[in-house]
Amino acid sequence: MSEADDWGALEGWLAGRLGREVQLVHDGKPGSGFSAETTIVRSGDERFVLRRETPDPPVYPTQVPGLTVEVEIQYRVMSAVADGSDVPIAPLIGYEPDPSVLGAPFFVMGFVEGVVPIESPMYTLEGFFTELAPASRTTMLTEAVGVMARVHGLDWRAAGLDWLVPDGAEPTVARQLELWSAYGAAALKGREHAPYERAEAWLRANLPTGGEPVLCWGDARPGNMIWREDRPVCVTDFEAASIAPPELDLGWWLMFDRWAHETSGADRLPGEPDRDEQRALYEERSGRSVGDTPWWEVFAAWRYNAIVVQVMNRTVDRGLLPADSTLWRETNVTTCLEELMAEHGI
Repeated sequence: MSEADDWGALEGWLAGRLGREVQLVHDGKPGSGFSAETTIVRSGDERFVLRRETPDPPVYPTQVPGLTVEVEIQYRVMSAVADGSDVPIAPLIGYEPDPSVLGAPFFVMGFVEGVVPIESPMYTLEGFFTELAPASRTTMLTEAVGVMARVHGLDWRAAGLDWLVPDGAEPTVARQLELWSAYGAAALKGREHAPYERAEAWLRANLPTGGEPVLCWGDARPGNMIWREDRPVCVTDFEAASIAPPELDLGWWLMFDRWAHETSGADRLPGEPDRDEQRALYEERSGRSVGDTPWWEVFAAWRYNAIVVQVMNRTVDRGLLPADSTLWRETNVTTCLEELMAEHGI
């Protein structure tokens, strides 16, 4: 299908949902993201975001057997969050499962103006975050942690998100460990990854219980929010969502803070709460006591390494890296995991 065909098909699809004609032009692509193909389109003064499934294997492990279309997962979770909470979500226009329209399942949402903390270079080294006043950085991270707590505050059963837990399964951390272990093993394809293997052995030997299950965002970090100054105006990227203990997200959040600072060689800027302060903020905003989080942070870095392996596999499959590339274990994500294990004597 040509780009012209795509625009014509999308114009007809959008017209049917908006109740008016649209004439689309390409308006750019975001600079990050590993899962769905994301395109910004414009009709007059109105902009939309198109997220279309790629033919690649899913970036994240499948929470429910057979549920592998990541744009469907994202759209369904965003719809539930928009309807059941005050978490800011982009205006949702519709999901299309029929691949005959654009060649793959897709969804469309309204474009939300704002800025996103970048990761290359890291937002703690360059960009709008470094230019904020210290008080605004404090506000920004306080608000961001509060958004994560609000996601966790959603009544996931009342919101109809029980489809994220297959029949007969329990939404426990033990289940998440097994899902991610199988995912990582499949991505590695028998290759050795010593830090990853050492971390998994420790995680299995020290398995915690965690809190009562909540809707976990799956990729909780400042870079998955759109900002206007120091206020979050939109939360994005729910394709890794799960029903699990809230520490799953909190550990990911804290691991990313480490990755954005110590691992990236970035000093903590004036006004930035440290990880202990962010953990305390989460407890205050969520009303939950989480205690120590080293296990959850190591779990997060271990999972992130598995994701990197999967993403590098996709890059090789696309012909963008040679088949014998070892980049999958030579990134600062591995460094972050090694730093965490060294700190905790693993």
